[in-house]
Amino acid sequence: MDPQTQQAFDFVMNILPYVAVIVAVAVGGSLLNNWLKIKNGYPLSNSWGMPLHPRRDDEALERIKLLTSENAQLRAELGSIKDRLESLERIATDTPSKLAREIDALTIDKGGNA
Repeated sequence: MDPQTQQAFDFVMNILPYVAVIVAVAVGGSLLNNWLKIKNGYPLSNSWGMPLHPRRDDEALERIKLLTSENAQLRAELGSIKDRLESLERIATDTPSKLAREIDALTIDKGGNA
């Protein structure tokens, strides 16, 4: 190898670790940036800096509507289950004599006479 080629080769070999570190830091920074965007709800951007938005088609919108209505139904059902659970907890923790009086009061009200 002639001295000029050897000198160029040595230069490239000396600078190569620095280039590798710069590339690794840039890729790591880009990954961290995208992770933070996703974590905090910001839209990802393309190479021109424009935000990428998911395509909205009719099927996806229909699925969203169905899931929203199902969510509302499940929340209503959960509310009624919570009410029932509160009643059962009250019955289980009340004293037996108080519970018997309340049951007697209910049967008197419904039947009219004891």
